[in-house]
Amino acid sequence: MKIKLYLFRFLFLISMLPILSGCWDQISIDKRAYVVAIGLDKGENNNIKITYLISNPEFSKQEGPSSEPSHDIITIPANDIISAKNTANAIVAKDITYSMTNVMIVSEELAKDPDFIRYMYDVAKDREIKRNKTLIITKEDVSTFLKENKPKLESRIHKYFEFILENANNAGLIPSFKIHNYFSITESDAGLYLAPYATTQIEKGVGGTVTEDELLAGQLTADGDTNHTQFLGSAVFKEGKMIGTLNGEETRLTNILNETLEMGEIYTTYTDPFHPKYKITARIMKREKNDVKFNIQGSTPTIDVTIPLYMDILSVHSMETFDNGKIDQLRIHIEGEVQKKFDKLIKRTQEEFKAEPFGWSLNARKKFWTSIDYEEFDWMKSYPNMKVNVKVDVFIGTFGEQSKLPDFNKVRD
Repeated sequence: MKIKLYLFRFLFLISMLPILSGCWDQISIDKRAYVVAIGLDKGENNNIKITYLISNPEFSKQEGPSSEPSHDIITIPANDIISAKNTANAIVAKDITYSMTNVMIVSEELAKDPDFIRYMYDVAKDREIKRNKTLIITKEDVSTFLKENKPKLESRIHKYFEFILENANNAGLIPSFKIHNYFSITESDAGLYLAPYATTQIEKGVGGTVTEDELLAGQLTADGDTNHTQFLGSAVFKEGKMIGTLNGEETRLTNILNETLEMGEIYTTYTDPFHPKYKITARIMKREKNDVKFNIQGSTPTIDVTIPLYMDILSVHSMETFDNGKIDQLRIHIEGEVQKKFDKLIKRTQEEFKAEPFGWSLNARKKFWTSIDYEEFDWMKSYPNMKVNVKVDVFIGTFGEQSKLPDFNKVRD
């Protein structure tokens, strides 16, 4: 009897193997159209325009020059990004998939629409779209942006977005928020969400006393035969809707203040305290976390933030040689200059945006006994009236490979 039972179990398992193999619903690569980027523009009659940037797998297989295009771009009207896949198959022969989508790109016009949040929540319902990808906001329509974006050094379009986002983020020029942060920040109703800001439209006449850090995408002057697409600054979202922008410098300062954001080495310039007509180039690194303290008692809650910054001085055009006394003066000067920039940014978030993108609400929750107490405090409503004190502690390290500079007058004689 036991032998028959074991035999029955064995035959049952054998019969189940074809079902358990997991290959019954597979589709070969050459039958699929891989969407690298999904673009959303405002349409008509509560619809949107969806643009697909589809990578061509055959292009990567070619050795040497190829007649195959690297990618294809199509734009169609649709109700949502989920049903659009089927509609697009009236044009695209292969089965469209979002499994390789690197970025979602949205026009500024649509991002500022009160109904934008309705379209974003379709992303949460589609299992193929990974929420650890990046949301990009463009100044112009996404269809125009993708057509005008013509990388010179990277023909594989999916790699272009990977490289440009990684390097611009490491430089602190764009934020590192992901799509899942859009949902978590919007639903917590306590802070601001930031998305990288990009454009292919170059503005003329921007400059003067503005430094390279204080620019927004489209304002950086670059000559030559190159791709004119720029990723610089942030689009600011409040309660799921875009309400403004931060330039490159403000984005860098936000990256320093927000401990949840990634930050690489930042290169920036400061006025030389001994020769104001020249500037000093510094490399900034975060080696310690910010010290953030909250006092929620009393009529005016306060936030005290101490920011430790390690700096290497790399360029001194005044040819000044800094001894110990002058290093202290330089440190105090840079601390004052940086602190003014932080104060200006925080004031703007309190007066213009009425919310903060620094992630402080996450730490502030620990100061409340219950979640009900925190909700009654209403962080977003309370933040504009808080007193925020910022203190910058700068530690100056090296002065480059050659720390001592020659006397400029002797060199010139």
